Amino acid sequence: MVNNHTHQSHPNIIKRLKRANGHLVSVIGMIEGGKPCLELAQQLHAVEKAIQQAKRVLVQDHIEHCLDDAIGALEPDQQRRVDEFKAIARYL
Repeated sequence: MVNNHTHQSHPNIIKRLKRANGHLVSVIGMIEGGKPCLELAQQLHAVEKAIQQAKRVLVQDHIEHCLDDAIGALEPDQQRRVDEFKAIARYL
């Protein structure tokens, strides 16, 4: 059974990951080409940041959409607490 878990943010995430993948391939080429370690570290840092951002978008999107679907309608006070949770999760 396939569970289709597609969200509006997924195309953006795919784009970010493809960019990170291309960058990583370039870094591998740089290593093979004997580039200086400082350049390699800078480029690896960029790849790492791109992957972190893709993960952040994925997790935040999941929290925004799936949490509401899972818990359903709430009383105003409960909804306020859920909204606060969503807001604070953006800082992770």
